[in-house]
Amino acid sequence: MSDPRLPSCLELPNNLDELNDLIEKAKDWALMHGAGMRSKTNFSMDSLQFAPFCLVPSVFPRKEFEKAVAIQETLNELIHKVAFCHEFLEESLRDSAAGDSEFTGRLYKIYETVRKEGFNPRLTLGSVRSDVMLETACCKSRMRSETHKCSQTRTYCCLKQVEFNTIAAGFLQLGPISGQLHRFILQEMGHIDKLKNLPENNALAGASLGLIEAWKLFGNKQSVILIVIEDVVMNICDQRFLEFKIGELCPEARTIRRTLTDINKRARLDDHKNLIIDGFVVAVAYLRTGYTPELFANDGEWDALLTMERSSAIKCPSVQYHLAGTKKVQQLLAKPGVLERFITDPQKVKAVRELFTGLYAFDFDESGEKAIDMAIENPERFVLKPQREGGGNNVYGTKIRDLLSEMRSSKERTGWILMDRIVPPAQENIIVRVGKKPASEDIVSELGIFGIIIGDAQKIVYNKQVGHMLRSKTSTADEGGVAAGFGCLDSPYLVDYC
Repeated sequence: MSDPRLPSCLELPNNLDELNDLIEKAKDWALMHGAGMRSKTNFSMDSLQFAPFCLVPSVFPRKEFEKAVAIQETLNELIHKVAFCHEFLEESLRDSAAGDSEFTGRLYKIYETVRKEGFNPRLTLGSVRSDVMLETACCKSRMRSETHKCSQTRTYCCLKQVEFNTIAAGFLQLGPISGQLHRFILQEMGHIDKLKNLPENNALAGASLGLIEAWKLFGNKQSVILIVIEDVVMNICDQRFLEFKIGELCPEARTIRRTLTDINKRARLDDHKNLIIDGFVVAVAYLRTGYTPELFANDGEWDALLTMERSSAIKCPSVQYHLAGTKKVQQLLAKPGVLERFITDPQKVKAVRELFTGLYAFDFDESGEKAIDMAIENPERFVLKPQREGGGNNVYGTKIRDLLSEMRSSKERTGWILMDRIVPPAQENIIVRVGKKPASEDIVSELGIFGIIIGDAQKIVYNKQVGHMLRSKTSTADEGGVAAGFGCLDSPYLVDYC
């Protein structure tokens, strides 16, 4: 039996001249409308190149797309309640913090410090994204627990969550612009009738409105939204268009950009714990960095993060939100009976649980040993994940066996989790890359749904699903992050079959 496949949304042109003309026009459209990034190999502050993209949108089942959209506000609420549950964070991350002392451990120390001092302010802002993939394999004879199996039999069998992102959740610009690029391409190809199958995507505006709402709640019209950035920014369009949209929607809300190094050197707290940098009072501190230890060059940058956490600025994310998005927390949420601690509606609990695939811990107990044995015996069936975001961090294939064998007796293992590898259906598309000849390839796709949530330990004051993104990669690739250099821009073409 052949591997499950999705149909392409249309037949691609056979005429090479016609195809090349379309591709060149699409490249120019991408560059001129903000579907771009800075080059890693030839970096310049003064130049952009188009981000890699699929030539046509990729087929995605409408029913599963709508399911992912509908559940996002519940997921927002779940992660918010987790972030404000000290008991759960403590029991979840005690071992992981010890096993990953250079990153999760340092975040947890900051969390403990500000919790004892009192979170300031009470409000926190979450700009989050839930990533899901279609699954074809959970009904087949794989080593999955009965809890995570389903009974459907189609080209795909269900939708499974890859991860939940609580820090620097990108594609707020690149998600919507991908759909607009595909609208342009379909029109150029004469397929105006197909435009109705490209869903509306307001991720950029939705996230901007969330940041504006937090700025308003801070209550100082002279204050600014601080975007905390990396020292070298590749994904510039995704960040700058968010700033531009904030200025368009609310001209009074000024944005500034600073690095962690800038904050460490030039920021201070006043007598009211306002965060002051270069004369500006910061209302909202929005992090587009800080999701991996490599982004902290020295102790001064960790000090900058602690200063921000101690301040009155509304953080996005706050340190407890960052911790709530760790892989270890996601693994524990998938255990039977845990969701009920945070969600009271049985139907919502059922819907969230159906998204989870198999997730396993490496605790020093019988289940942890069993998980290691399972992964070493069949490494191709799993993904090994550290407490990191940003792409390029996971371990696949025989490297899983090697790494687990190496750290089996070390507490380092508790800083990782094991996840059943999701096997999505493939479909044909053409990936357009800088400097490479486009060719037809089999690709697989990952859908991300964005959410914005604002609240404190007692009350949620703002909770919305705001848009989506789709990114794809060749079916033989492991990682899929576009900014990390693995995936490409895409958009969903919704269909009622599969």
